[in-house]
Amino acid sequence: MKRTTTLTLGFIVVVCLVVIALMANQLRSNKDQAAESPETEAPTEKVAGIQHNPPSMEDVPDGPEGEAIKRGHLLFDDTSNVLRSEAASVEDGIARVNELSCTSCHAGAGTDEGVSSMVGMSAVYPMYIGRSGQMVTLEERINGCMVRSMDGQKFAADDEDLDAMVAYLTYISEGIPVGAELEWRHQNTIDDLPTPDVDNGEKLYQQSCIACHGESGEGTGSNTGPKLWGDGSFNDGAGIARMTKMAGYVQKNMPVSQENTLSDQEASDLAAYILSQDRPEWGNHDKDWPDGGRPNDIMTKERRDQVKDGTINWDEVLAKPEK
Repeated sequence: MKRTTTLTLGFIVVVCLVVIALMANQLRSNKDQAAESPETEAPTEKVAGIQHNPPSMEDVPDGPEGEAIKRGHLLFDDTSNVLRSEAASVEDGIARVNELSCTSCHAGAGTDEGVSSMVGMSAVYPMYIGRSGQMVTLEERINGCMVRSMDGQKFAADDEDLDAMVAYLTYISEGIPVGAELEWRHQNTIDDLPTPDVDNGEKLYQQSCIACHGESGEGTGSNTGPKLWGDGSFNDGAGIARMTKMAGYVQKNMPVSQENTLSDQEASDLAAYILSQDRPEWGNHDKDWPDGGRPNDIMTKERRDQVKDGTINWDEVLAKPEK
């Protein structure tokens, strides 16, 4: 019995040694294969960027939501004609809104990627606006444009048309998350402008702009050639009444089909000529930028008069604001 137990234990030991030898051999084999194979990195997931891909108006849903979106699109694309035609009188219509439309600045009813697109705006607001010194909702931002760029009246807080415009902007922003980086924003600015030559700006205007905007800036239509100055155009409280904004917009988007062909100097000259012409005045300049940072390049009536009498200090106008 004792001898049988000894033999059994011996057999077990031998088996264990064989197993250990086989495992060691496999480990050596694995190491050799690893040494012969090139090193590869583990695949990493790539996060797709935000694409400018607004949905088509043909895909607007049925029902009240779809009707609101369609109304918002109509208001955005033909603002002046719609609101004036629905006013109680001609006088009320003129007071309600100027001769422009939102599309005058935001081409394609806000869906043209290269021309101040509004795609994604519903994901951006509320946001802090230095000009007002507070957090601003999308509704408040729309009303800001109504009294500045459209030189008219605000929508009432409970106005269905205001809700419709928000519905439209939300629709074209479909799929864009809150806080997303939108590469198509803030493209229409030239921060460092050369000193403009207003006389040359007039020559450039006569050469390249009158076909769409008229010899005297009277325009040919809100969406074909918006009115650039005079009654019916934007007032001097609008963002585009600043030199850096107007020059950037002109260079980036004008002339149509010849975008980005103007030099910084030419863009500056044109902006100075356009913004030196008479236009409606914004009555609350003193209330803007309450927390500081007021830009210097706003072309107010005082500045327009200085251009006319030859006393304007362009270095002062184009100086960077103090922070």
